[in-house]
Amino acid sequence: MFPNILERVCPGQRPQLGAGWGAHCSMRSHCRLHSYWSESGGCRALLSCAAMGQGWAAPGLPCLLLLLLCCGCPLLVPGQGTTRQVTVSQTTTSQTTTSSQTTTSLTTTHQTTTSSPKTQSPNLVSDETEASKFVEEYDRISQVVLNQYAEANWNYNTNITSEGSKMLLEMSTQMANHTVKYGTWARKFDVTNFQNATVKRMIKKIQDLERAALPVKELEEYNQILLDLETKYSVASVCYANGTCLQLEPDLSNLMATSRNYEELLWAWKGWRDKVGRAILPHFPRYVELTNKAARLNGYVDGGDSWRSMYEMPFLEHDLEQLFQQLQPLYLHLHAYVRRALYRHYGPEHINLEGPIPAHLLGNMWAQSWSNIYDLVVPFPSAPRMDVTEAMIKQGWTPQRIFKEADNFFTSLGLLPVPPEFWNKSMLEKPTDGREVVCHASAWDFFNGKDFRIKQCTSVNMEDLVVAHHEMGHIQYFMQYKDLPVTFREGANPGFHEAIGDVLALSVTTPKHLYNINLLSSEDGGYEEDINFLMKMALDKIAFVPFSYLVDQWRWRVFDRSITKENYNQEWWSLRLKYQGLCPPVARSQGDFDPGAKFHIPSSVPYIRYFISFIIQFQFHEALCQAAGHQGPLHKCDIYQSKEAGKRLADAMKLGFSQPWPEAMKLITGQPNMSASAIMTYFKPLLDWLQTENGRHGETLGWPQYNWTPNSARLEGSLLGTGRVNFLGLNLEEQQARVGQWVLLFLGVTLLVATLGLTQRLFSVRHHSLHQPHRGPQFGSEVELRHS
Repeated sequence: MFPNILERVCPGQRPQLGAGWGAHCSMRSHCRLHSYWSESGGCRALLSCAAMGQGWAAPGLPCLLLLLLCCGCPLLVPGQGTTRQVTVSQTTTSQTTTSSQTTTSLTTTHQTTTSSPKTQSPNLVSDETEASKFVEEYDRISQVVLNQYAEANWNYNTNITSEGSKMLLEMSTQMANHTVKYGTWARKFDVTNFQNATVKRMIKKIQDLERAALPVKELEEYNQILLDLETKYSVASVCYANGTCLQLEPDLSNLMATSRNYEELLWAWKGWRDKVGRAILPHFPRYVELTNKAARLNGYVDGGDSWRSMYEMPFLEHDLEQLFQQLQPLYLHLHAYVRRALYRHYGPEHINLEGPIPAHLLGNMWAQSWSNIYDLVVPFPSAPRMDVTEAMIKQGWTPQRIFKEADNFFTSLGLLPVPPEFWNKSMLEKPTDGREVVCHASAWDFFNGKDFRIKQCTSVNMEDLVVAHHEMGHIQYFMQYKDLPVTFREGANPGFHEAIGDVLALSVTTPKHLYNINLLSSEDGGYEEDINFLMKMALDKIAFVPFSYLVDQWRWRVFDRSITKENYNQEWWSLRLKYQGLCPPVARSQGDFDPGAKFHIPSSVPYIRYFISFIIQFQFHEALCQAAGHQGPLHKCDIYQSKEAGKRLADAMKLGFSQPWPEAMKLITGQPNMSASAIMTYFKPLLDWLQTENGRHGETLGWPQYNWTPNSARLEGSLLGTGRVNFLGLNLEEQQARVGQWVLLFLGVTLLVATLGLTQRLFSVRHHSLHQPHRGPQFGSEVELRHS
């Protein structure tokens, strides 16, 4: 098991180094154009094409023909990993962090470990007393190991140097040794008939060696790949011709959020992908290979199978698809409305009202959140503004004040205050001493029961006020389960850890709460203010849903090899078109690697947790509002100071990973299932308004002209007013084009007449031959016709 680092799913931020060890990194980020590639997309592309017709875009004749051709495609089934042994030298120290797993200051002899917990020796131990002693020792040693690893990881993330990199790699190796030693030991127990459910659950979890199952040399290679990929991402910058360079945080993120210049946004969007994605691509296939090998050595089919196992849901993919389908109508209406607003601002050259939206125009480097373009899409511009950034700056708010306010919210619910170490050791602002740091907001557990930290390059604005509450939610979760065995110091499932902080953020962003903390001049408004508020929330919450869903749809298919390295980028944009209705603003090729421009890809952080968290946070919010005695629309609820709501949260968080997640869900909501009904209830007033507004403009839902690109529009637009036209890709005078049309018509008629004549001739010959008496041997075409 490897340490926990929890990161915010918010725009422009990224999880921590080492997150690939099972980190609880939380963050979110957000075009797909088939016509951007000349090569055939193969069977997978055909299926994507067909899928687009299901409510998102019409498939058309080309897709139907391609599907017919695809009938012969073989079904690829990933092979099961074979049983094998790994010998690891167990000389270790310790490590820890909030992102993955462990090592220890133990000196042991060589350990031999089987490749899979499902491969069992005939001499298994079934003594529960011995098993209890084992987990007690594991817990005691692991706390030391995890703490040491966390310190090394923190030091690197807050000061990126070659020395720190070397130390982190050493600690990663030591932690792997710890994992292999105790994982191998755990596999000697037969827990089938154990009566103690806690010990049984702990041992099953310890048996999974994760990446430490790899042979030593490959493990070292894997760790180095992950370190290199994350470093390339974290230190990258995009430079102007004059030599001025912009880093992602805060420079490029601010540019994407505030600029309304099409070409400037395109420069930043393309520059970031050229610099980062292309640097990641050469290493990614090997990363995939080693991830899959580690998964097979732990008894899984591939890396995606391993990641999905964390949810303990046999029908996870089906259940998630059902949730997505429930939210699709709301997203389609939001997409159509935003597309119309962008059309008004950028014009027909850049926006097609029946096509996908260019991905660089939505206020975020990944188009995962659209809240930064609120000024372009606000339903009622004359209504009072909901953004309190200006008030925060005028009142002299600081990053420290932002986190104090978040801490105050938790304590108002009767929850725990952060300890003094938090304020002394956290990095709440970007350092000004020249250090390179990983700016992505993240929460850290140091596994000693008192040291919890946040690393965030905080700016004084409303967005970071929300982010701070999210990160403090992770810290609160850490503190609530700090007395559990190390094995259980995780969220009930990865989505739970992300949802806790966001639940509070749903209250923090209400006009009622902002008024209570003196950031708004009035507590409530009328209908127009309500719709404006819900629009701003939808630009963040609903716009993110398809992105959070598709990232791991892509990665799972990469892991199971149905997406090959030749089609990484093409399939990425196919999914972004299918689910988000977005397209790249410039042509992409297989030499580009746009998935790598999102931190969670090079840092190996699973992403479906964010999709799940965005569903269940509204379930939590609805249940907590009921506990708080809220009356009225769900979007107006503020649970601030509700001890009953706080108790429900605390009871669920205290469980950690000690029980299957439906038990934690029941403690908050009273029932065990994930459902999209609460989020649909929350946004129901906005959906009603969008349906009316889109109907008034005759908006098209979806993107039936899915092959449209900004490039094609620019080409056509560049010919307007010049007396020239685009004919078969040629820039011709209108008269030349007309002549060409007549020539094509003449050739077409000639071909038709010739075809009819030949058909008639063949029919006559056949008819004649069938009615002739047999006169002996026949030769040539006569024989062929007769026997055809």
